[in-house]
Amino acid sequence: MKFTGGCYCGQVRYEAEGDPMMKAQCTCRECRYITGGGPNMFIAMPKAGFKYTQGEPATFTRDDLDTPVTREFCPNCGTHLATNPPGFPAMVVKVGSMDDPTEFDGPDVALYVSEIPDYLHVADGVTPFDKMPG
Repeated sequence: MKFTGGCYCGQVRYEAEGDPMMKAQCTCRECRYITGGGPNMFIAMPKAGFKYTQGEPATFTRDDLDTPVTREFCPNCGTHLATNPPGFPAMVVKVGSMDDPTEFDGPDVALYVSEIPDYLHVADGVTPFDKMPG
């Protein structure tokens, strides 16, 4: 699979290539902060096949967690583009930043359903996990 994407204002662009490692939605509290309340839809792509082709993202890493992820976003418009988890061989690419989000075709798994609020739902056929799968 190969796709391109970028931010809302067009300042930062990327391309991702490889076999998707996961197509998911996450409803943990941290992800709901980032999305404004909804599930975080993402596709995990191999780090070796992910690169920025225009501009550079700003980054944010919490300093109060044992193994924090680094969130990458446009420094101009704030679009969340990707997350770089330590020790994970994939970039977590945000579906909303893909040029053609229909290539995502929906999640296979739902993460952190133990934290899902009543107003969110997991679609039929999507495998739920209370936390991250082992």
